[in-house]
Amino acid sequence: MKPIVELVNVSKIFRSGGEEVHALRGIDLKVERGEFTAIAGPSGSGKTTLLNVISGIEKVDGGKVIFDGIPINGMDENALSDLRLHRIGFVFQAYNLIPTLTARENVEFILFLRGVGEKERRERVEKVFRELGIENLLDRFPHQMSGGQQQRVAIARAIVGEPDIVLADEPTANLDSRNSMAIIELMKNLNREKGITFLFSTHDPLIMENARRIVYLRDGEIVKEEWK
Repeated sequence: MKPIVELVNVSKIFRSGGEEVHALRGIDLKVERGEFTAIAGPSGSGKTTLLNVISGIEKVDGGKVIFDGIPINGMDENALSDLRLHRIGFVFQAYNLIPTLTARENVEFILFLRGVGEKERRERVEKVFRELGIENLLDRFPHQMSGGQQQRVAIARAIVGEPDIVLADEPTANLDSRNSMAIIELMKNLNREKGITFLFSTHDPLIMENARRIVYLRDGEIVKEEWK
């Protein structure tokens, strides 16, 4: 079976003020379906950039990014947007909920963009909230929720469209250890019960303890991998 994500000799260079910063250097990586994998490393090691090239948010300067057997390097912006909308879920450290929308509306928005009808949208959103145990948050606005609650809603938004993979960028960075552990357990259950592939960027020891595979980055290069 082909991997859900494959990177072949990927490099990414950022240019600023005449200087070049090599964010990724010759990255070779395969992520199989069903993995629960952490990309670990210090700030500036290239973790977020790695997630961004997988989703096509950042263009690579060299090498190939292959999503489910399809090279995405040559895709135009419309095709990449379609890929992200239909096949990739995102969880961000800052939650990125729309402040003027309720939790229900934030999660429903993805399905609206897909053209899903109102009745089905409502049913699917309520089902996901029930599965995550957050039905009580449906009609709350982000400012009425704690950080842990907002992150649970962000996870609901990431999975409501049943993506092939969820890319989670420092998802516990703004949470205390109790809420961090609750979020990690929630994602582990989704991985185990629904087979959703999770790929994290993190330097949170709690995520690294619970990941089944850790890929260590330093200065844009993979320096070590651990399987558990």
